[in-house]
Amino acid sequence: MMRVEPFGVGSIVHIIQRGARGSEIVRDEADRIRTAQSFLYLNDAHVDPYWRASVSKLPPFTRPDHWPERKPLVHILGWTLLDNHFHLLIEEVRESGTAKFMQRLCGSLAMSFNRKYRERGSLFQGSYRARTVTEDAHYQYLAFYVLVKNVFDMYPGGLSRAHADFGNAWEWAKQYPYSSFRNVIAGLDSPITDDPAGLLSSIIGQDDSYKKEAKELLDLHLANKGGEFTGLMLEQW
Repeated sequence: MMRVEPFGVGSIVHIIQRGARGSEIVRDEADRIRTAQSFLYLNDAHVDPYWRASVSKLPPFTRPDHWPERKPLVHILGWTLLDNHFHLLIEEVRESGTAKFMQRLCGSLAMSFNRKYRERGSLFQGSYRARTVTEDAHYQYLAFYVLVKNVFDMYPGGLSRAHADFGNAWEWAKQYPYSSFRNVIAGLDSPITDDPAGLLSSIIGQDDSYKKEAKELLDLHLANKGGEFTGLMLEQW
């Protein structure tokens, strides 16, 4: 069941969607690219049921000229895709925009996955989970959790290896293509994200300015398994 909390326009929301029974939601590079594209192309008041065909011959993340002006359902402030789940940090900018976007996104991903792999049934573990973010300390921790800790989970050997080999893991994370972390830290625009207030960039900064703080937060995270912020993570340790 979805973890429901009241939120409306202007709310900042942390979302997680996990594969059914912990199974993979992406299996190869094409799946990862399709998922990242879905974050962009399905976050729009305009619906093109054949969007994959419409963008197939265009440069990556290019909007077709014949589509109307883009009107996002939500602002995606940050995101990270892992093999069996994804995290989004979003701002609601239209009434019910989050629900509409997530319904469209999850339905499209499930249909594409089942068609490609000739499978049936649910791709995801029930409805997505979501929680509003209201305190500055929560923003600080979620910036680390969504964009650093979860990227480190994908480091060869996992989170514990990344912790032990932090310097190399940090450089690796700066190149990980399926998270907005590399864009934030490099000060580059991303076609998927829209953070008009600069919330995450103000926390993380650029280059290696956040490196020391990230290491301290990772130490804390591993020491107390999230502590007071466990509920924000929306998942068991």
